[in-house]
Amino acid sequence: MRIDKFLKVSRIIKRRTVANDACSGERVLLNGKAAKPGDRVKIGDIITLNFGSNQLKVEVLSVSDHVSKDGAKEMYRAVQ
Repeated sequence: MRIDKFLKVSRIIKRRTVANDACSGERVLLNGKAAKPGDRVKIGDIITLNFGSNQLKVEVLSVSDHVSKDGAKEMYRAVQ
């Protein structure tokens, strides 16, 4: 699954266009490297999002095209 779609489906970012812009602006890292919107996400990957001075680091636990609102939180877990 593309990283921009994963961020939207998992509800980390509300809209796919915003996720696409975040990736294009090099504010999203995939396994320590700047992510492009089309980069593929797989289970076990570490995604780091930089928003201003805040940083969110998550590990991908599952990849699914459609999930419920409650199921979205089970797609990833926060990493320190």
